[in-house]
Amino acid sequence: MIDSRILLRALIVGTVLQVAMVVLGHFVPWVILHVFEFGGMMISATAGYLYAMDSGKGYFPGATAGALVGGGCALAGIGLSVALGDLAKPFIPFGTAVCVLTGAVGGLFGQMAANWRAFENRQRK
Repeated sequence: MIDSRILLRALIVGTVLQVAMVVLGHFVPWVILHVFEFGGMMISATAGYLYAMDSGKGYFPGATAGALVGGGCALAGIGLSVALGDLAKPFIPFGTAVCVLTGAVGGLFGQMAANWRAFENRQRK
């Protein structure tokens, strides 16, 4: 149901982007104040979108894998931020839960994009 190869690729992309944002925020305090919350959610949503758009196996698998990818990459980013001392430990469960939700929403939109792509390819034939 969930393609582990595509899941791993989306997780790597999301984790690399989350880590890059955290490292940048560690050295530029403006990023912590203005980018961390929305940026982390957007990265998780994008990772979920990438999975579902690439696999195109349905809305439920897309949302489920999007939630896994979104939460996984957010957990890595938030964990690194806590280890660097930029965030407090109580933020870990809340931040991860929010990113699980945004990853699932990204998965839904990714499946919609996969459906549109399939429809366009059918029209061209």
